[in-house]
Amino acid sequence: MNVAITEGLDLMPPAFSEGLDVWSSENGTSGSATYDGSATAAYVPSDADFGGCLELQKTQATQKLRWMGQVPIRPGLYLQITARVKAVSGNLPSVRIAGYAMSGSAHVSGLTEVGTATALETYGEVVTVRAIVSVATREGVDMGWGMDPAYGHFGIDLTGQTGGVVRIDDLVIEDVSDYFFRDLIGMVDVRDYGAVGDGTTDDRAAFSAADSDAGGRSILVPAGIFYIGSTLSLQSPMRFIGTLVMPDAARLALMTSYDFPTYAAAFGDEELGLRKALQALFGYVDHNVLDLKGRRVEITKPLRIEEYAPDVTSFSNRRMLQNGQLNVIDGTAWDDVKVTSQATYAIAQPTMLTGVANVANIPVGAHVTGTGVGREVYVRSKNVGAQTVTLSQPLYGGAGTRTYTFTRYQYVLDFSGMEKLDRFNIANLEFLCNGLASAWMFAPDGQMNQIRDSYVVRPKDRVFTSIGRGCQDFLIDGCQFLSDEQSTPAQDRKSVVLNVNANDVKIRDSRFVRFGTTFVLNGSGHLIVGNHWFQGDNETSATRVAGLVFTQTNVQSAVTGNYIDNNIIEWTNEHDATPDFSNEYSFGGLTVTGNTCVCINTAAWFTWFSIKPYGTGHFIQGLNISNNVFKSLNGTIDKIEKVDTTFADLDYSRIRNVMIEGNMYNGVTKFTCSPVTLEMNQSTAAQTWVLDASAYLPFGGWARNVEGLVAEGMVRNGSSARVTEMPYVQVEQGTGSQQVWLNWSQATQGRVQVRLRMDTPV
Repeated sequence: MNVAITEGLDLMPPAFSEGLDVWSSENGTSGSATYDGSATAAYVPSDADFGGCLELQKTQATQKLRWMGQVPIRPGLYLQITARVKAVSGNLPSVRIAGYAMSGSAHVSGLTEVGTATALETYGEVVTVRAIVSVATREGVDMGWGMDPAYGHFGIDLTGQTGGVVRIDDLVIEDVSDYFFRDLIGMVDVRDYGAVGDGTTDDRAAFSAADSDAGGRSILVPAGIFYIGSTLSLQSPMRFIGTLVMPDAARLALMTSYDFPTYAAAFGDEELGLRKALQALFGYVDHNVLDLKGRRVEITKPLRIEEYAPDVTSFSNRRMLQNGQLNVIDGTAWDDVKVTSQATYAIAQPTMLTGVANVANIPVGAHVTGTGVGREVYVRSKNVGAQTVTLSQPLYGGAGTRTYTFTRYQYVLDFSGMEKLDRFNIANLEFLCNGLASAWMFAPDGQMNQIRDSYVVRPKDRVFTSIGRGCQDFLIDGCQFLSDEQSTPAQDRKSVVLNVNANDVKIRDSRFVRFGTTFVLNGSGHLIVGNHWFQGDNETSATRVAGLVFTQTNVQSAVTGNYIDNNIIEWTNEHDATPDFSNEYSFGGLTVTGNTCVCINTAAWFTWFSIKPYGTGHFIQGLNISNNVFKSLNGTIDKIEKVDTTFADLDYSRIRNVMIEGNMYNGVTKFTCSPVTLEMNQSTAAQTWVLDASAYLPFGGWARNVEGLVAEGMVRNGSSARVTEMPYVQVEQGTGSQQVWLNWSQATQGRVQVRLRMDTPV
């Protein structure tokens, strides 16, 4: 760029031959004294070296010569002032380029307004002095004036002893911007707008001015440390060679260059760059996706929302973090925080602990354990003044004052400091937790968050944790999760993939390998479709534990087309402050269809499905387990299902609407189903035929209804005569209520097919 050419600016001062009335002996401002008619200055028309020139006698300590013309100062313009001078007689002075910075009619003080002085050492020797003036403060610029001056008056100073006489050739002022921009085509440099880059001077205004002036060009941030004192939004493409320093709460919004590599370059640190990029993502930036561009980021401490975006308490616009790897680095920041405190629980306030000792030290998001506490109960919030803790779920253990343990795990992404987060998505991301950290803690409230096509490897304690209802409509699609407990026996593992407190979670087409428990789901409306979760180990006659846990009675959920490998679907009501049955829905609304269920090297008592009521009076009122394949390898098991009576048994007299049929059994001793069609052969004549269905009725249920009875062949009496009458049946007979009695009017023998069930259909 050369404004003399592109804009037609005439930067050159007039020749001395045109008169000395525009040459000031002061600072060059309007009304200042000139050399016109001065006894100490004269125009020399013919000099052997210069041709026409000015002859000037030095009579002051600093003899000034300034052109009174207003030479513009603007970003991107580099002015070179050149003077050729020689000593004629008398004392030998020094000479330097000088200027006077102006804004309007006012002087801009505090700037460097002189160049380097050169001594005149020999009479008649021509000495050339130069200086470059610019807005920029950078190498090669003698006078960096910043954005405040609008123009300057330029010339020379003679310093040193007075009494000497010098001759001065016509001054030259020219645009030398090409010296600085020949390798920066298509870019503007923030230094041209006054950026200093010393790490302390606030360069925000210079960055903003460069952005305003870029006009589609990229902005170059050259070597240096540039302090930006407050939130800054830049529309132009950015190239960082130098780095930025900003207050924690100040956002950098790169509207065009919004991606992780640019933020990493901007701050000279990948982890800090990620934090500032996330900060911008949850502020205003002209993008809804933060792309890591395939980069691996070393994470040394949890990414907590309240630290990098303290003013963001609720966020409901779609945002995505994608395409990279987060690698956890060892350090004390990942250590669990454990607090033990006494507290009081009352059933009337089912999600609150009161009178909590040491409540100030209990972290929000801590896992609560102790007597009467179900699985995956967390601290949602606390009130230090009131000494209360709000829980994510009620406690089943009843009212009382007890001692609880509060353990706070550390998460790579921690949103517990927010109130609500909706529609935050993760895609094509790998969490390398390295046995040091958990992956993602949800905000206390929110919906439609998602992770897809991603990997979580070796999480320490948890993968996803919900401390409230931030799990509403959570989606897992096409992901793989590998635990840090691969070689640990199943019963000794502690890790959990996901807990849910809200409704409508969809878990699809994903793989979960050897966690302590894979899912702990409260709420209803869940769809678990097309996944593979396995919790086996290398033990012999091994213990197998719950993999999928439902913690409320009426779940309205479907488990379809999954590979359920060496673990149990367990159905409880452990998140109920009054676990005894009252006027409510009991266990119902669950469909388990089309799954492949496998176990290997397990104890014979293992089952794939277990109902565990935590209170009395419960029953099944809607369950479909159909068209599944059950296969036991390296040993047989007794049956596929059971009732865990640790706390209570079911009320079998109230079971209704159960469908368990069409399943395939391999290595299973008892083929339980309901309805079940059983063949009964009565080889000796008897008036009452006793059909024992105990080996076939699921969950040890009662023989409650007979749907059909068909004689296969002739039924005869003791004289071998044909009996054509139908018997009447009595159900729920025998000590276990698992027999059906067929009562005839006379002693008979023969064969019948009986279709019976453990429930009432409606």
